[in-house]
Amino acid sequence: MAVTRRQREILDFIAGFIGERGYSPSLEEIGSHFRLSSVATVHKHVERLVEKGLLRKSSHRSRSVEPVEAPAGSGSVSLPLVGTVAAGTPIEAIEEAESISVPRELVGRGESYALRVKGDSMIDEGIQDGDLVIVEHRPEARDGEVVVALVRGHEATLKKLQRRGPLVRLLPANPALRPIEVPAEDVIVRGVVRGLLRRYPGPRL
Repeated sequence: MAVTRRQREILDFIAGFIGERGYSPSLEEIGSHFRLSSVATVHKHVERLVEKGLLRKSSHRSRSVEPVEAPAGSGSVSLPLVGTVAAGTPIEAIEEAESISVPRELVGRGESYALRVKGDSMIDEGIQDGDLVIVEHRPEARDGEVVVALVRGHEATLKKLQRRGPLVRLLPANPALRPIEVPAEDVIVRGVVRGLLRRYPGPRL
């Protein structure tokens, strides 16, 4: 069930729109967000997502499109483990060719992936060095959400997002560390943390 990048972006936008406003976007609003002049193009993407079982909509009312949620207790899903992210000073992403099985309830509505955490800047959020975070791929995030962000195009970090006019502050959850404050154009949000996996060490013999 291949999903194009544009279809994934539209699916994420619809989920975020509903989460913020409580109702579905119109085709015109979707088109405006992605600067698509043709509503027919938007309709085609939506219909493909419906065919793939990722969206549902009613033909009898407007603003009826919404993501299909996985049924409760539906097992696990396999996610790519795409690298390491710094919970500390930003580091360049470390690529890993792995996949892991995670409980479906930890996975967001959109495309998701896992990252291994390096550092202790988010310990007050319960995120420790060596943990795996489950990230929903989204290019936008609300203030206060824990995000994976690229700083200056290549340095990956895990922090809480805060906007201050033309600046973005990436806040640690560790009183010993200082926030990262950079111009908004130097920060790209790569996703929002939705879940956490931790492996506890076994007893020593």
